[in-house]
Parts: sequence; structure tokens; C-alpha cells
Amino acid sequence: MGQYIAPLRDMQFVLHELLGVEAALKELPKYAEIDADIINQVMEEGGKFCSEVIFPINHSGDREGCHHDKTTHTVTTPKGFKEAYKQYVEAGWPALSCDPEYGGQGLPLVMNNSMYEMMNSGNQAWTMYPGLSHGAYECLHEHGTPEQKALYLPKLTSGEWTGTMCLTEPHCGTDLGMLRSKAEPQGDGTYKITGAKIFISAGEHDCAENIIHLVLARLPDAPEGSKGISLFLVPKFMPNADGSIGARNPIFCGAIEEKMGIHGNSTCQMNLDGAIGTLIGQPHKGLNAMFVFMNAARLGVGMQGLGLTEVAYQNALIYAKDRIQMRSLSGPKAPDKPADPIIVHADVRRMLLTAKAWAEGGRAFCSYVALQLDKELNHPDEEVRKECADEVALLTPIIKAFITDNAWTATSECLQVFGGHGYIAEWGMEQYVRDARINMIYEGTNTVQSLDLLGRKILQDNGAKLRKFGAKVQAFVEENGTDEAMSEFITPLAELGDKVTKLTMEIGMKAFQNPDEVGAAAVPYLRVAGHLVYSYFFAQMAKIALAKQDSGDTFYKAKLATIRFYFARLYPETAMCIRQARSGSANLLSLEADLF
Repeated sequence: MGQYIAPLRDMQFVLHELLGVEAALKELPKYAEIDADIINQVMEEGGKFCSEVIFPINHSGDREGCHHDKTTHTVTTPKGFKEAYKQYVEAGWPALSCDPEYGGQGLPLVMNNSMYEMMNSGNQAWTMYPGLSHGAYECLHEHGTPEQKALYLPKLTSGEWTGTMCLTEPHCGTDLGMLRSKAEPQGDGTYKITGAKIFISAGEHDCAENIIHLVLARLPDAPEGSKGISLFLVPKFMPNADGSIGARNPIFCGAIEEKMGIHGNSTCQMNLDGAIGTLIGQPHKGLNAMFVFMNAARLGVGMQGLGLTEVAYQNALIYAKDRIQMRSLSGPKAPDKPADPIIVHADVRRMLLTAKAWAEGGRAFCSYVALQLDKELNHPDEEVRKECADEVALLTPIIKAFITDNAWTATSECLQVFGGHGYIAEWGMEQYVRDARINMIYEGTNTVQSLDLLGRKILQDNGAKLRKFGAKVQAFVEENGTDEAMSEFITPLAELGDKVTKLTMEIGMKAFQNPDEVGAAAVPYLRVAGHLVYSYFFAQMAKIALAKQDSGDTFYKAKLATIRFYFARLYPETAMCIRQARSGSANLLSLEADLF
């Protein structure tokens, strides 16, 4: 049922040659002893787990799905999922980047990030069980009380317990200000929470002995809207003081959703009937605390898109080299066979290179942001921490939306490589397309991410964060602008940087007169911004590959070919998107709704 081999060579190229991770980590005291050998060893072992343990149960898990018992409210995961999770915990993978104070291994997020790419390639639905726990851990680590941290963080770190985020309700999705769940104080520091939540990934399952739900609800005196939301920790089982399992808390799975994809993960309707919870952070400040979880989840969804892009590409490539159909237009390439392998055909190569480019660009981008996160959290210089925090804030919506958009394209192209076999379930490719399409919707639709980028992250501070990133791009352009060998990469990068600046100013001026201009321009604007980021990283990778193309390592020749394909075939999308973003809101909003 296909295969997955961790792309360790490209990961090592990104971490060591592009980002210089070892040197960067030496600036962070807690990571100063981590070297390239440690990083490579961890990634190699992680790759084995993903290809040998969770990949083999990906297709079967999709076909079987989860099973809900309406009487007991329990959910059974597909065959092999529970056993794979046990191996994951026993190997210590949940603790990889967690705080040693709570039993973690204390390794940097940039390593955990690479692990999650491989896990999502191996089995996205399975990965969502431990993946959401990491966001719950981060939220509690930053906003939990000392008592909450002492009781819950060791269990989340070890993987003995998992976590969820409970935001969405039947009547409200993105507009959390409309939520109705109520929290009644009990006078002893606890609250009884009543309400209904939907679309709760991994809300109920049999992989771990306890599940920690982070639930948004309103206190009795809460003001209207999003300013009246508080965050509560609601365990499935109330823990005893020693961390053992206590009484069952009345938060139950009422049903699991029948979805188009990620069937191996239980997407639950959760009902709270006076469930006991404790407050996380300050009253009415729940969104501030939950944003730690939400941002972690948005980065995680980007990694889901990247993982699917990579595994779809690998399997399409294998098929294209093996499947024989027709002859090359320029003459037979396999004269000993009745037809040529389809990889000789130009458009098959276009499809493969599209997926390859989106995977390699996304890997560089995500690894860079993960390293910036490590600096934001751990750099000794406060100014550096602030600069990194601003950059992560700017780039997070691009990671979530641009990478998942590209994954939808890439998986679709890889399915197309298979021809009629692509939409037949036994080959596994149609699963990747279905899974990839979901990633564009949850954790804030990609339109919401686009509005966040343009409206909040850029226009709200008059482009300050964007200018800082643009200064990095400009510095690279100036440093390499006179290198003739680099001109094919530097010229389009420089041009796009100028165009983004002008486009941003134009939309900003229009928005002063009509705020709808932001909504009309946001989606194509994010596509342009995403290409600016990718162009920047591809140009840097090209510089490295050019210097080493005669080393005898064919990796660099392949890297240059991929980069040239990106600039020739994918980058030109920017011209269309800029024109769309500039076209204004009238072509969208002038028609009365009843005339549609």
C-alpha cells in the first residue's frame, strides 16, 4: 500500500546548510550542547517510527474509521492505532521538546517540527491524537497555575494523557464571541460547565487513559462578545492528588462526525453536563490563553499539509517511474519495453515537480519559523525575542493557509499522475486528497488566515512587521545582486519584494475609505505574500546549491532543477494574484444578494 521514506537528506540540507541550526542553537543557553549528530540521530529514529509503525496503518485506519458506542459514549480507534500510540509513548517521542522540569527531553522546537512533518506523512489522522496534546501542553505551560502544571504537565509530557481544544459550537465557528457554554463557580475554585462543542478532534478515544479538554465558556458576569470568554481545564477523569485516575467527569462524546477524510481520527460532538473544570489564566481572558494553543495548532496544520505533500509526491514518483504508457514524443526512452515509463512525459514531470517544489519550499519555511520560535522563547536578548515573536506572528497565517493550499494542489496533481488508478481507493492517493482538503478548513479557514495576515498582522501596525521581513529580503538581494549566476533567482525575488510593498500600500489606502477592500483582497494577497517567502528561501537554497553543484553530490543538481521549476512555473501565479487583489471589492459586492 505505497511507501514512505523520511526525506532525511533534504531535512539535513535545510537544518544544517540553509539555516545553520547548530550555530543558531548555541546562542540559546539551554540548547548550546545540541549538535548536528544529535539532530540527525533523532530524525533518523523518528523517520523509522513513522515509516515502519504508523504509515502501515494509515490506509487501513482510513478504511475502518473510528467506532462510537452510544451507550458508553466511548470511541474505539482503528486497528493498530492504540498499539502504535503505546510504542510512541514508550519511545519517549511525546516528551521531545517538553520542559525537563515536567519530564521532557528539552530539545528544541525545530527538531520537534521535523518530527511532526514525518508523522503527518506517515499518518495524519493518527498524528492528531498526540499532536493536539502538544498545543494543550504549551497553553498550560504558559498560562496554567502552579497546581495545574504540577498535576497535568507531567502526564501530557509523557503522553499518558492527551489534550484537546474545545472551541466551536453548533451555532458558531470562527465567531467565538457567539458561544453559549456556561461556567458556574462552585465556591471552591472549581466551576460546573454546561454546553455543547462540535468538531473536537481526538475528543474521545482509547489511546490514552485520560483526556484533558481545554474548554471556552462564559462566567455568569461575562460581558458580551469575545471579551467575555474564559478558558477552563476539564479532564475526562478527575485526577487524584497523586495523578491517578479518579471519578468520571460528565463531558461525553455524543457522536463522531462522518467526514470526507482523516477518518482515523475521532472528530467528536462533545456534551458537557455540569462537568467540573478549573480556570486557566484570568477570567474573561480565555482567548488570550487559548491563542497559544490556536497558534500551535495553526502551525501544526501547516505541517499536516507539508507531510501530505511529501508522501503523495513520493508515491506518485514511484508510480511514474514504474508505469509504462505510450512513447516519449521525442522518441523511445525505454526501447526494450513496449512503452516508456510515464515520467518521460512533460506534463507528468510538471505534476511531480509541482509537488516536489511545494514540499521543499514548505520544509524550508516551516523549519525557519520553528527556529524563530525557539529564539522567541529562549534567546537571552530581549530585543531578539521580540523581533522573533513579531516575525512568527506575521508568518503563522501564511504557514497555515499557503502550505495547505499548496498541499491541496500537490496531492491533486499526484493523484492525477496515477490516472484512473488515482481515484481507486486501494492505491491510497485519493485519501491524501481528501485529507488535504480538510486542512484548508479547520483551525481558521484559509480565508480567515488571509484576513488575519492582511488586516491584523500587516495593516493594523501600518506594515511594521512586514517591513522587518522585507528588510531581510532586501539585504539578501543587495548581497547577491551582482552575482551573475544568481540573477535568475535574485531578479524575480527583488521584483516581488517591490510589488508587495506597493500592493500593501494601495490596499491600505483603499481600506481607509472602505474596509471591505481588505476582505476582497485578502486571499490573493496571502498567495502573493506566500510566494515572497518561498522565493526568499528558494533563492537562498539556490546560492548553496550553485556553490556545491560540482561536488559530485547529485542532490544539488536536483535542488537547482526544482528551484528553477518553481520560478518558471509556480512563481508566475503572483502576477494573477496581484491583479486580483487590486481589482477591488465592487466586482464582489455590487450585486444584491437576492440576484445571485
